[in-house]
Amino acid sequence: MKEKKKKGMGRYTSAVFKRELPLHLMLLPGLILILIFSYTPMAGLIIAFQHFIPSKGMFGDQEWVGLENFTYVFSLPGFGQAMRNTIVIAFWKIVLGLIVPIIFALMLNEVHKNGFKRTVQTIVYLPYFISWVVLGGIFIDMLSPSSGIVNRIITMLGGDSIFFLGDNRYFQPTLIVTDIWKNFGYGAIVYLAAILTIDTDLYEAAQIDGANRWQQTWHVTLPGMRMIIVLMLVLSLGNVLNAGFDQVFNMYSMAVYESGDILDTFVYRLGLIDAQYGPATAVGLFKSVISTVFISVSYFLAYKFADYRIF
Repeated sequence: MKEKKKKGMGRYTSAVFKRELPLHLMLLPGLILILIFSYTPMAGLIIAFQHFIPSKGMFGDQEWVGLENFTYVFSLPGFGQAMRNTIVIAFWKIVLGLIVPIIFALMLNEVHKNGFKRTVQTIVYLPYFISWVVLGGIFIDMLSPSSGIVNRIITMLGGDSIFFLGDNRYFQPTLIVTDIWKNFGYGAIVYLAAILTIDTDLYEAAQIDGANRWQQTWHVTLPGMRMIIVLMLVLSLGNVLNAGFDQVFNMYSMAVYESGDILDTFVYRLGLIDAQYGPATAVGLFKSVISTVFISVSYFLAYKFADYRIF
């Protein structure tokens, strides 16, 4: 009996594999790209423990220094400031990047004119596809203290011109607001898709019980979005030390290093400009370890308290 069951399971597994083989083959290009560009470069992490000299080659006779690169980087005067800036900027980007799209999706869900709804959805989604190289130049012009349209409006209303990208008091808020403006349309689409999966019978039952639109949103819509909210939160916590290199690099200057220098720009100057490859790799490894810990802990908490699992 057991042998027959095993043979039956074997034939079933073989049939399933043959049926799903085209799907597995479709995954191959993506898996190859991930292997080449994500896993193979991890061999370079050994540089973090070496006094790396490029002329000796990747696997040449490099001097092994252990944790010396880490102690050197942590003792640099600019590292602590870059670390604080990274955490502050990334924290507000994660928090507002979660709240703003949810609020916008809930508001857009209340719009019943489909044409207007699709138009607004498209408009707010478009900035997501624009590179920070382009947007950086646009914001530099718009926020210019002398000729920018934003400061012209401020002065017309009787205020003083503000140097948004050159004053440490305003640079971090400017980074956070512009990043949320660029990305909240993408997040809103994800949450709108989650709203569409909610059973409409729940809204009808809530109406019968006398719930108004706000109560329906609070007791039906938000709980129905819970899983996708948890997923987006878990994924975003892996970026707790990624404050957005592209954005900062295209918008900051030496005048705002105090508030705008982050770990990625710190590594850029350390590794590519000063050619200190070992210490720069050490910072990258440090970031990766911290991000892995954060996303692992957040996934564990999501599974423990929200009974949510990705796999």
